[in-house]
Amino acid sequence: MELDKDLQSVQEMRTAVKLANKAQKEFESFSQAEVDHIVKSVADAAFEESGRLAQMAVQETGMGVAEHKKIKNEVGSRDVYESIKDEKTVGVISEDTVNKVTEFAYPFGVVAGIIPTTNPTSTAFFKTLISLKGRNGIVVSPHPSAVKCTVEALRVCREAAEKAGAPEGLIGWISKPSMPATKELMSHRDIDVILATGGGGLVRAAYSSGKPAYGVGPGNVPVYLEKSCNVQKAVKQVVDSKTFDNGTICATEQAIVVDKNIKDMVVRELKNNNAYFLEGEEKRKVEDVISPVRGKLNPKIVGKAATVIAEMAGVKVPSDTRLLIAEEDQVDKQVPFSIEKLSPIFPLYTSKDKEEAKERCIELLDLGGRGHSLAIHTNDDKVAREFGETMPVSRMMVNTLASIGAVGATTGLKASMTLGCGSYGGNITSDNITAKHLINIKRMAYGIKEVSIPEAGTGSESSYKKEEPDIEQVVSEVLGKVDHSKVDKATVAQIVDKVLQKY
Repeated sequence: MELDKDLQSVQEMRTAVKLANKAQKEFESFSQAEVDHIVKSVADAAFEESGRLAQMAVQETGMGVAEHKKIKNEVGSRDVYESIKDEKTVGVISEDTVNKVTEFAYPFGVVAGIIPTTNPTSTAFFKTLISLKGRNGIVVSPHPSAVKCTVEALRVCREAAEKAGAPEGLIGWISKPSMPATKELMSHRDIDVILATGGGGLVRAAYSSGKPAYGVGPGNVPVYLEKSCNVQKAVKQVVDSKTFDNGTICATEQAIVVDKNIKDMVVRELKNNNAYFLEGEEKRKVEDVISPVRGKLNPKIVGKAATVIAEMAGVKVPSDTRLLIAEEDQVDKQVPFSIEKLSPIFPLYTSKDKEEAKERCIELLDLGGRGHSLAIHTNDDKVAREFGETMPVSRMMVNTLASIGAVGATTGLKASMTLGCGSYGGNITSDNITAKHLINIKRMAYGIKEVSIPEAGTGSESSYKKEEPDIEQVVSEVLGKVDHSKVDKATVAQIVDKVLQKY
């Protein structure tokens, strides 16, 4: 009798967690050098297979651009490795000799990794690397629409890890994912932390699992083209970013806000970069494809090329069209162009000045991207800092592509495929998630202050004081190192006393 598919999925998950838990207990005893050797081996193998796995991802999901997914795989392997390779994650990781506090790292245990369909292979590489760096095991639940490529990415990582000396079973997965298995994975007693990248429902399930969880929020990212920007360069970067992998990175720009002073130039440059402007009936047709049920995104357009989406809407556009754009003046869930679209579609908003631009950006973020990211193109550092201080986002990219800038490809931000949204977006952290988020830190602290505890009922107040060095001892040590014929004891005592009073 054949088992029910959901039961098979649950059993496979339980077996994977059991193996990962056993392997992690062994892995916990590995040295920093041994861990780093394994991590480098995995990163090298993943990088080597970036192109092949990019092709697999596009073929299986029907989303994105293979050449762009290859770049994402390279960021998720090589760039992530470069960003974590020198971090201490084993044994003593910090020592404060003045305050006598020593910090030791210890792993969470077994990580539950939830992988999205938009970035399946790059996220699998990334989550595996940062888990292993902290001496954790990992069990992954792939998206049902990206199982083959995700499992293949994990198989590449597992083979490289085990060849480099990692215990068998340290990296596991569910090859037949189901919602019951994924939910049970997140609440399994041997799972210690969750890395949840996916839809809002899945992230909420992770938060309600009773386990520590790193989740992410939606990224309805505005990009503001301020009047001082280099229009030609800014527009090219925005178009390149928006069309990168057909808009599947959560930090990709979702709406253009432009100062009226430069609007005509921006529109001209957008057209020069093969953007097609929709008007009247064309706009209404595309709206119905973006959101057939108002307030909800049509998943069939995610990661599709502009020409494909236009065809779906029955709108004829030139064959070299890269973007579909419509002018808009409203922001609401019922306004399809204003929601997060994860595809090469833009609304274009015009603002009279930076104050109105601020208001518009906040409206867009409040609609579904609060806490995530914002991009700005400007040559006025004062304006950039003003937006950086006031915008409710966790990262702001200036004069670069938001999509790959947010994940660390064109900026100094940590290379990461999981971007926290902080308290703005209901997340525990605003960081780009990396290896440091998957280790715990224990602290050993010596007593450095004397405390006088009064007896009960005496009415005395407690007092404490920091241990003071013995002046006589310090003087003796100094005199032991100087020429006695040139320096007398009284002079040394005065110098020491002054130093102690100052410090």
